[in-house]
Amino acid sequence: MIPVSVMVTGAGTVSIKIKGRFSVDRPSDFSSPIRPVISWNITRRCNLRCLHCYIDAGSPDKGELTTGEALNLIDQFSQIGVPLILFTGGEPLMRGDLFELASYARGRGIKIALSTNGTLITREAASKLADSGFSYIGVSLDSINSEFHDEFRGVKGAFAMAIAGIRNALDAGLDVGLRFTLTSRNIDEVPSYIEFALSLGVRRITFYHLSASGRARNLNRDWWYSPGQYTRFMDNLIKYAREYAGKLEIETTLGPFDGIYIALSLAKGSSELENYLKFVESTGGCGRRIISIYPNGDVYPCQFIDFVKLGNVRERSLIEILSESNLDLFINTEKYLRGPQCSNCQFKRYCKGGDRARAYYLGGDLYGDDPLCPIPHILNGFKQA
Repeated sequence: MIPVSVMVTGAGTVSIKIKGRFSVDRPSDFSSPIRPVISWNITRRCNLRCLHCYIDAGSPDKGELTTGEALNLIDQFSQIGVPLILFTGGEPLMRGDLFELASYARGRGIKIALSTNGTLITREAASKLADSGFSYIGVSLDSINSEFHDEFRGVKGAFAMAIAGIRNALDAGLDVGLRFTLTSRNIDEVPSYIEFALSLGVRRITFYHLSASGRARNLNRDWWYSPGQYTRFMDNLIKYAREYAGKLEIETTLGPFDGIYIALSLAKGSSELENYLKFVESTGGCGRRIISIYPNGDVYPCQFIDFVKLGNVRERSLIEILSESNLDLFINTEKYLRGPQCSNCQFKRYCKGGDRARAYYLGGDLYGDDPLCPIPHILNGFKQA
């Protein structure tokens, strides 16, 4: 996760409220490899059929953890000192005991957030989310064009239902943000999207670089944006981070090279550049500050790395899994890179090679290059400037 607004202006909204104040000069220590944020896919059930779904959600998983097993797992989270649970899916609101699990987690002193498609947030559901103590609700909205969003999410009317859900959550007093998956077909609408987000009253936008897990493997390569589109996108993020500092927080994920771009854009001199780069390294990523638990209890370095299983919570306790698993690949990824671009990159220590899921599924090598990485183009552009 690259906190664009914090890097550019030092100002945040939701992230500061959840994590406490942090900055380029004082990185956050909110989580760590042994005390990670938990991205918990509590169900595979979903009412949408998104073209890029990393978990291929739809039908329920027959091996889904029971309520009793889930409550026991929350006790383990508490013992470890997990700071935040991100309830996700599938669509987490389709799991009947969501509110029981959420309230139990809050009672154990763990902060909770929800990742949802928004279509099921009725006024009643929004009230229950507020009563359960959710710190943040992230709603997927991939365009201000309803036809594109509905097509991308696989169900006609998904856009209208998501907007209604966002408004219901805001009316209930919840902190709400948007999640936007970047593709070549929507990346250029980011300026108008940001203005739309402001008109809704949300306080945060997280832009997700398209990964390659699950159904995304079946997308044509023309879904991935070009370097030129990327440069315009990042320049817009820097611009809007400044313009709406303290009002709207902008973050990105699955693209640590965004932090490199911001560092190169903002740093005045080598010392300041190094400071920015160390901050980028501190922001963590897959297996460094977050892990994922799937509906059946399988543990992965993050929700997109579904090909490196660390263990299963039915077989071993989570603390055993974390202490015995070799997460060094994700903590010190730069030592293992062998793709010609990533292995020779001067920024590999900080970027960690981008997204290993794209390297694995699109390039055929876990240790290869992230084919979406725009660093060479960025460097050429900065040299020309």
